[in-house]
Amino acid sequence: MAPSDAGLRVSLDRARGEAAPGEAGGPGPGDRPEGAGHGGADDALGRLYARRFDDRDRAWKVALWRVIWEELVSRWVPPDACLLDLGAGGCELINAAVARRRIAVDLGPDLERRAGPGVEAHRASCDDLSFLAAGEVDVVFSSNFLEHLPDKDAVLRVLAEARRVLRPGGRIVLIGPNVRFLPDLYWDYFDHHVPLSDRSLAEALEVAGLEVEQVVPRLLPYTIKSRLPRATWLVRAYLRLGRLTGPLLGKQFLLVARR
Repeated sequence: MAPSDAGLRVSLDRARGEAAPGEAGGPGPGDRPEGAGHGGADDALGRLYARRFDDRDRAWKVALWRVIWEELVSRWVPPDACLLDLGAGGCELINAAVARRRIAVDLGPDLERRAGPGVEAHRASCDDLSFLAAGEVDVVFSSNFLEHLPDKDAVLRVLAEARRVLRPGGRIVLIGPNVRFLPDLYWDYFDHHVPLSDRSLAEALEVAGLEVEQVVPRLLPYTIKSRLPRATWLVRAYLRLGRLTGPLLGKQFLLVARR
């Protein structure tokens, strides 16, 4: 169901950093869009993810994201940067990252346990980053997270907060399933709520006051669960041959935008 005109207006005002009618001014904390942190919801999601990923899957995700960091994401994150991972989940990317300061944000109850040495773990809603000052972060990263938010209003609130904490010239790097290439499979996950494509997310970034620099509609395959052999050298080869492999197998987008 589409948001009401009034609700969308509030979201657009927040995303632009303007006060919405009747509000005190600027982006506000809002509620918890991730849907976690409410007792029973935490337990239910924990059981869902425990069934979805076994120990072998989790070990592979650690190895996989280390390669994705080395071959892809690191190009936007200099070693002296402050890197913020929104919806960090198992902290696979942020643990692998090399940066002056690494921050993981998620509502998962085991965030602190999953965060590696030197990673600041904040169990908080991603639309309320009040522990960070405006312009404190150099790069915001998020992967396979925005589609789990309850609606597009929540997506805009998260992007508004990301923009607030980014320094001028800082970047946001987003990876996620592209509904344009997954019209059926996209909905096979119970916790997918918001249909996002490279095109619709590019519009959302622009609404939030961010300048889109790069769009890759087809980057990665949809899921780690496949019949292909699990080998890091294959992942490296896939990423290095992205112009050939992406159009054939890619179902997830990459977007990079600058504040």
